[in-house]
Amino acid sequence: MENILEVKNLNKQYNDFALQDISFNIPKGMIMGFIGENGAGKTTTIKAILNIIKKYTGEIKIFGLDNRQNSAQINAEIGVVLDDSFFPEIMTPADIAKSMPKIYPTWDSALYQKYLQEFSLPQNKQIKTFSKGMRKKLEIVTAIAHHPKLLILDEPTSGLDPVARREVIDIFQNFIQNEECAILLSSHITTDLEHIADYITFINKGKIILSSSKDDLLNNYGIVKCTEKEFNQFAKTDYLKYVKNKYDYEVLVPNKKEFPKKYPIKVIDKITLDELMIIMIKGEK
Repeated sequence: MENILEVKNLNKQYNDFALQDISFNIPKGMIMGFIGENGAGKTTTIKAILNIIKKYTGEIKIFGLDNRQNSAQINAEIGVVLDDSFFPEIMTPADIAKSMPKIYPTWDSALYQKYLQEFSLPQNKQIKTFSKGMRKKLEIVTAIAHHPKLLILDEPTSGLDPVARREVIDIFQNFIQNEECAILLSSHITTDLEHIADYITFINKGKIILSSSKDDLLNNYGIVKCTEKEFNQFAKTDYLKYVKNKYDYEVLVPNKKEFPKKYPIKVIDKITLDELMIIMIKGEK
């Protein structure tokens, strides 16, 4: 399967933080959910992919092209929503409609207008009068309206109410129907990712600690709740992390079908991405 985005051995050193050997791929037609705590390295990784951060080691290819040597060609086919960027507040959606065709030859005015109407975004009001949710919707509409091949989204549903989030997710799902496209979606709202992501990449303290098919994670991983006596019977190779509570243990196992064949455990709970993040970050090995 051909990859839209390839990140290989990405390293970036700061005084108090480092990205360490970040590697993952996104094939055509796929959505990758990018998860991790605040400060884990998600935004730094995204900025390296977008060539906003330039001094790093490793290799990043987008559409098979080196992102540092072909930035103009690549940027023309990427749609971006960053958590910390936006248009000047004195602009209006109508101003954006006038300026974007000069930047993107593939700008689709009809599609832009269609989404403005769907999201009830006023044409001639200045952005400074918009709520956070309205601003986020406008960013998403603008990112999609030039028919990019890759969407890179940093917290795109942050600040949206549940109805608006559902509308945005529907747009992403429609976008990905074109199997020549892909999405990298960083989000703290893991329930959204459970609905739409094909792959999950989990970053913690600048390192990738897990990158897998979402279905594999949710179908194969599980949480065993047990006593201390039962926990002491488990081989360390049969679980990933555990959390010791006041009255029991919660143990993350990578194969919930095989685990009961080896140990007398009757119930293994399904896992959510939220639970996976918590136990992987807070748990012990």
